[in-house]
Amino acid sequence: QVQFQESGGGLVQPGGSLKLSCVVSGFTISSYAMTWYRQAPRKGRELVASILPSDKTTYYVDSVKGRFTISRDNARNTVNLQMNNLKPEDTALYFCNADFRFGTTLSSPVFNSWGQGTQVTVSS
Repeated sequence: QVQFQESGGGLVQPGGSLKLSCVVSGFTISSYAMTWYRQAPRKGRELVASILPSDKTTYYVDSVKGRFTISRDNARNTVNLQMNNLKPEDTALYFCNADFRFGTTLSSPVFNSWGQGTQVTVSS
């Protein structure tokens, strides 16, 4: 059974930082591109960042480039997202999944099951 357990979200002021983690069970992430997504209220799901299995190639949506860093620990089956200089428009529920695609905002998640996500709220 595939499961994603996201954590690390919270309430932070603009300019602040958070580190999200996604612990995966049910499959080995080392064979997949792993991706963070987010969904803001009344908006569709948006791909935020992806990382290839090699751990050396990453992709970011333009709005987070230079502020977010995705990383993976294949040994621990975990994917992380370091978020710096957070802005109010980053407020959303953040999820992770494997994705068939890489290097594009047109996501194609591998698994139909999703975790509960972790809420990030950026507000003064």
